[in-house]
Order: sequence, then structure tokens, then C-alpha cells
Amino acid sequence: MLHIKQRLAFTLPAAAIAAAFALPAHSAVVASIKPIGFIAAAIADGVTPVEVLLPDGASEHDYALRPSDVKRIKNADLVVWVGPEMEAFLTKSAAELPPAKNLEIAAMPGVKPLLIRGGEEEEEHDQDHDHDHNAEKSEGGEAAHDHHHHREFNMHLWMSPEIARQSAVAIHGKLLELMPQSRAKLDANLQQFEAELASADKQIGAQLAPVKNKGYFVFHDAYSYFEKHYGLSPAGHFTVNPEIQPGAQRLHQIRTQLVEQKAVCVFAEPQFRPAVIDAVSRGTNVRKGTLDPLGMGISLTKDSYVKFLSQLSSQYASCLNGA
Repeated sequence: MLHIKQRLAFTLPAAAIAAAFALPAHSAVVASIKPIGFIAAAIADGVTPVEVLLPDGASEHDYALRPSDVKRIKNADLVVWVGPEMEAFLTKSAAELPPAKNLEIAAMPGVKPLLIRGGEEEEEHDQDHDHDHNAEKSEGGEAAHDHHHHREFNMHLWMSPEIARQSAVAIHGKLLELMPQSRAKLDANLQQFEAELASADKQIGAQLAPVKNKGYFVFHDAYSYFEKHYGLSPAGHFTVNPEIQPGAQRLHQIRTQLVEQKAVCVFAEPQFRPAVIDAVSRGTNVRKGTLDPLGMGISLTKDSYVKFLSQLSSQYASCLNGA
């Protein structure tokens, strides 16, 4: 009998066996990046799995989909992303999805009035530098990639507790349409998320209140929504596009402000630890911290978004307080 089974197994093409094991038994909510996955995980908990396209350590600014990613998107119950200005890698695949399975957060009617414009003067300076950078490197795709970052609005929308709440409501609505039999669980999940978010928001507000007036620099312009919500006082950022090192003029401006003690802290990121931060802060009393805009060390659970916000708050507070 064993001999017959072995013969049958060998008659199947190896590719077919591999495909059978590779395909998920069920579809899932597919989120573009981890913080969006955090929000989705809170609502989908106990209903359907949540997967994240962007691996830890990768940047949303330059990711390219793998064939396995494209397959996951096609099989998804729902795809949740910010929009083409943030995740250009998703634009084509998302366009092929039916509207019921595609949630673009930046296009939500309640989100549009909350969008923060990028700093035009700073954008212009970085754009000049990007052109110099492109002259040194190859033209074509690189130039198109840089252009993607010079947009009208800041698209790091997951940094806003209010936009996160609206996103959770929208995910709840989409999943309710797809899985009406799970209404009770989806309703309970949304209620719990909103309650925990409101509680964390108060705690973070209290934690950051003592450092509201302390100046600092962030590595790239990812935190505006969080900073505005909690009334923080950023002195500026090194770069708009983290793939592009800041130019000499920008570094000189930052260095001057650090020497004049207009900032107490400079923040790097786990994905980007540029030597320019060490160079520009050398010989000053400025402290160095790290902000994680993608929640790299946090696993997807129903309370992971609240953990993400609280971790970010602690990262700000520890450096600004000098702890």
C-alpha cells in the first residue's frame, strides 16, 4: 500500500505540489504596511487573519511586490492601504480589485479634511537636492521615484489617532459587508478598539505634555500627524524622502540650530541609521534617539496599534526628557 502511495505522489508535478502548499487555505485581510495591519488586526481579531505585505526592515518608499505578494492581494478578503502617493507599489494590483475588497484610507471622505500639507519651502529645498542627486546617479526611474515623494500632502496617515479610528470604522464596515455572519464579533472588536484608543490617547497626552516645548529634529518627515495631535515642537527634518541623503545646505542649517541649542534631540529610525545624524550632532550636547514609524518590533494582535502609539510616545519622551 505504501508503495502505491509513493508512486501516486511522484505522478503529481512538483510545481503543483508546491503550489498546493503555498496557497493559503483561506483568504485574509492584507495590509500594505505594519501600522495599517495593527488597525486591521484589532477589527478582524477572531474573524479573519491579517497579513502585512511590507516585511520588517523594508521601507514603504521603495518596496516592489513579489509574485507571492500579488497572489496574496488577489486572494484577499480585503486590501487596506494608504493610497498611491504612499504605496506606489500597490497601485496596479489595487486597481484590479473590486471596490468591496479595496480600502484606500487617503480617499475616505472623513480623512480628506484632516490631511496635512507638506512644507513647501522644505520640499522645494529637498527637490533641488534630489535633482543634484539624480545628476550624479542614473536618470529615468530614479527621477520618477523621487518625484513620487514631492506630493501635496503628507501621507503618513497612520500616525494620526483620529485617522486610525476612522480607518477602523471603515475596515469594520467593509468586513461586515463581506462577513455579515460575524457582526457581533466585529461590533465588539470596534467598540473595544475605540475605547482602548481613547484611553491610550489620554495617557500619551499626559506623558508628552512636559516635553511639548522642547525642540528636536526627526530624520524624515513622517511624524506630522502625531506631532500635531499631541502639540509637539519639531524643529524640522533631515529629509522628505529617506532614500535620499540630505544636502550640505540642509545639514548646515540643522548644525547651526543644534549649536545654538534650539533642539535637544535628534531622532534616527530603525530602517535608516544615517551617518549624517552622528556627524551633524558631533561636539554638541544634543541627545540621539530612535523613532520607529513602522512598529518593527511589535507583532500583530488586537491591541498592537495602541502599543505602537504608546511606544512612539515613550521614544519621544525618553530622549526629550534626557532619560
